Amino acid sequence: MHVKRIITGAAGVLLLIVIVEYGADFIFTAFIAVALLIALYEYNKIVFNKSEFKPLTAVSYPFALALIYGVYIEDMRLIFFIITFNLFISAFISLFRYNQDNKLDNAVIKQVFGLIYIPLFLSFAILIRGSDNGAAWVYLLLAAVFAGDTGAFYAGSYLGRNKLAPLVSPNKTIEGSAAGLISSVCAGFLIKCFFLPDISWQKCFIICIVIGIAGQIGDLFESMLKRSSGIKDSGNILPGHGGVLDRIDALLFAAPAAYFIKEFL
Repeated sequence: MHVKRIITGAAGVLLLIVIVEYGADFIFTAFIAVALLIALYEYNKIVFNKSEFKPLTAVSYPFALALIYGVYIEDMRLIFFIITFNLFISAFISLFRYNQDNKLDNAVIKQVFGLIYIPLFLSFAILIRGSDNGAAWVYLLLAAVFAGDTGAFYAGSYLGRNKLAPLVSPNKTIEGSAAGLISSVCAGFLIKCFFLPDISWQKCFIICIVIGIAGQIGDLFESMLKRSSGIKDSGNILPGHGGVLDRIDALLFAAPAAYFIKEFL
């Protein structure tokens, strides 16, 4: 398992570096779009029961792409329209099924939440990429998230004794969480030295801590979704890592946190 995890992780990091460093904004956005469509599909498999209304999940994919396009062209009016219209359409089509399923309101909530949780949250990576010195900030975000995840995984596996959130994720420990934050900071400092020399050490430290904490919350939140549905992994597309949603769960929460702290700190 560890060998598969390392190989898959290394290949993913190399691909990300190539896309972030050499890909145009459109290429980066297209890559994000592919990842979010797979993650959204996995999310729908997790939260929707087999008996629940399938057209609701089908509607989410075109709206997700439209949302990403709105972020790409930086049109806030279009983004608000897509989120609002998605709820309108989901509520409308559910009315015709209510006499067969009186729990469709829950399904609509799941669908609308999925559009915010994955496409909207992940789209903050596009905003970061499009900002001043955006590629370097994306490196900082990815380094802090992935280093934190790796540090927490291995420290928790070998040194973990005290459970962090046993009801949500029994394998996660306080020791692993602390090691994850330290790893996030160390990785962030390396990125600062090579790509962001103009930001202060204090600002870099704060950003990395915020990214690390947000990432761990995102990881635990996805674990909660899977545990509620009795699912171990969101998928098996990434050997040693599970599904795409398993790989980007921390990034979903860390990307908005990184964007806002970058803009306002």
